[in-house]
Amino acid sequence: MELLGISAILFGFLILLLGGGVWIAIALMATGWAGMQFVGGNIPAGTVLATIVWGNSASWTLAALPLFIWMGEILFRTRLSEEMFRGFSPWLNWLPGRLMHVNVLACGVFGSVSGSSAATCATVAKIALPELKKRGYDETVSLGSLAGAGTLGILIPPSITMVVYAVQANVSIIQVFLAGFLPGLLVMALYSGYIVVWSLANPHKTPPADPPMPFREKIKESLNLIPCMLLIIFVFLSLLLGWATATECAAWGVLGSLAIAWWQGSLSWQSFWQSVMGATRLNCMILLILAGASYMSTSMAYTGIPIALANWVNGMELSPYALIAALTVMYILLGTALDGISMIVLTTAVVIPMIKQAGFDLVWFGIFLVLVIEMAEVSPPVGFNLFVLQTMSGKDSNTVARAALPFFFLLVVAVGIITVFPDIVMVLPRMAFSP
Repeated sequence: MELLGISAILFGFLILLLGGGVWIAIALMATGWAGMQFVGGNIPAGTVLATIVWGNSASWTLAALPLFIWMGEILFRTRLSEEMFRGFSPWLNWLPGRLMHVNVLACGVFGSVSGSSAATCATVAKIALPELKKRGYDETVSLGSLAGAGTLGILIPPSITMVVYAVQANVSIIQVFLAGFLPGLLVMALYSGYIVVWSLANPHKTPPADPPMPFREKIKESLNLIPCMLLIIFVFLSLLLGWATATECAAWGVLGSLAIAWWQGSLSWQSFWQSVMGATRLNCMILLILAGASYMSTSMAYTGIPIALANWVNGMELSPYALIAALTVMYILLGTALDGISMIVLTTAVVIPMIKQAGFDLVWFGIFLVLVIEMAEVSPPVGFNLFVLQTMSGKDSNTVARAALPFFFLLVVAVGIITVFPDIVMVLPRMAFSP
């Protein structure tokens, strides 16, 4: 009962700080400091703060994070999204839904070199929305598919969110990366499947196909995609075959993205400097949040709250499926008020012991967590992808949220599928790390 009271006080204190507009990182540190005051033995809170923040910030594992962020920033400033639309569209005329599938494919490809959901959504939407509107495609499904497919930026590796989770949960970044590929393809298949079904049910809302294009012309239109596809394949194979660590792959990814930007003629001193400053700002924000989360996690460990909570959940004798269902609802509710990285750093200290107690693999749980964070990206009122599309389309938030609703439920289906069939997540990590 005493620990329950302490946890309630600390949770209320954190909510008060966040509600008052205090930066997330500072709120986490302040809550950690408050938690240390409940610990006996006169443990110096300041010394623990200095040790934990330095120890976690100096982690070699985190070296991959700024490189992957920089890689995405470089490609964000190239003509990649425009080339993807031109390259994919000639091959998709035969599918019901036609060019709306470009949204899914383009977001999947850009997500595999970006690592950011908002960047993926904004980059592809910038070129796709005007093109689809000009050709007479249904705007509601166009907006919904972009909102949903934009979330692939954090599911298909490399992913900033995956790096943050791997550091927080103390698991291999490479294993979490590999675990994300097949679920990413599953989500893309679900999205495209929905577009096919919707198009067959509403044939009058789909414009006629473009005139047939000779095979040679199709190849010519797709030529500019080759460098980017080669970069993706190289990074994927390097991870899968163990040729390079995640940090080394990130370094090669930066060099490859600089080469692509130079080849496209979009690499200038101005764009280079903008990419450096954009990556620096985002990296500093994430590292500060991680430092605060590490301190709060250590504070919680000193109080004994996570172990007590895990034992309490274990005493309830929830089945594994019931636990996952409860966590899904919890994260969906959290997603209405917090962004994905904040959800991870705020909850992993408490949730990880519960997951271990229930017998789930932490790599599998990382992918589950990314999927429910994807739900948060397309659910109001703090769905970042909804903000992006609202700004780019000029539509009100309710219109964009309604358009994204079917794709939200498809993510719920994806969570159900990987829970029932966990091998979808684990087959590649096991294959890569089997003796």
